Amino acid sequence: MTAPPAPPPERTPIPSDDPKRVKLLTNVKDALRSISAYFDSGTHIEGLEAGDLFNLNSVLGSSIEVQVVDTLNRIRKVWDPDDEWPEHGFERSSQTFPDVRLVARTGGNVSVVLGIELKGWYLLAKEGEPSFRYKVAPAVCSEFDVLAVVPWHLKNVLSGVPVVYEPYIEQARYVAEYRNYWWQHVRVSSASRDIRPPSHEVTPYPPPKSKVNDEAVSDSGRNFGRVARIGVMDEYVDALLSKRVSGVEARHWVLFFKTYAEAADPQIITDKLVSELHRSSAIASEEIAQRLSELVHEIRNV
Repeated sequence: MTAPPAPPPERTPIPSDDPKRVKLLTNVKDALRSISAYFDSGTHIEGLEAGDLFNLNSVLGSSIEVQVVDTLNRIRKVWDPDDEWPEHGFERSSQTFPDVRLVARTGGNVSVVLGIELKGWYLLAKEGEPSFRYKVAPAVCSEFDVLAVVPWHLKNVLSGVPVVYEPYIEQARYVAEYRNYWWQHVRVSSASRDIRPPSHEVTPYPPPKSKVNDEAVSDSGRNFGRVARIGVMDEYVDALLSKRVSGVEARHWVLFFKTYAEAADPQIITDKLVSELHRSSAIASEEIAQRLSELVHEIRNV
């Protein structure tokens, strides 16, 4: 007899016995949602070639994340309007989980209140989805920790300052648990579904460089941890790809740059764009394709 399917995980309830911290978490989420209104980057890009766009996330990704943390510290009044956490500030370290922590340093002691695992998503990346991998074991996530994915692009597509959008925000432990659930019970594959946890006990806010990741026993395609492919972000990703960037939906920019990278002749690019856009849309897309293909000559002159 076939066993019934395992139920999907649920979000861990936030403890109600610490109302001050619960209020802080709510305010931090509000601050993250408003980040686009306050974000101010000192980075300005000029003279970028279209082929270099796909490398932007690796080149500027860390810088964007640092600037997001700087922005959070500038808008303290949003997440601490009543000055209840005067000694605390956000600090980022790429060698810890979560990589952004709200901490106080007093008398040589470090006190962590909550954490944000911060991921940047270059909206025009050729994958058409966030490509980060999130492999941390659920036990290393506090109920108060969140995963935040911040989409961004250059203001003028090929140049200008980075522009960010409201991030995807979810409980970090829930995403880790759902990732494992999807790998073991939803994924269609004949390969092993086993997941190997860390070899030692893990707890929230471990020291830098601690080994805190779950690992798939069989992962030849390196898909374990690709959160954008497990379903939890689908609605959010679709909404962001529908955003208009310089008058054109982000998903069409992605298609354009992928097509541009694969073909040199403007007419071939136009024909391929028309074909792809018709295939993916119920609405005739020749006008959009032509609008995009007109940029070929402009890009070549940059």
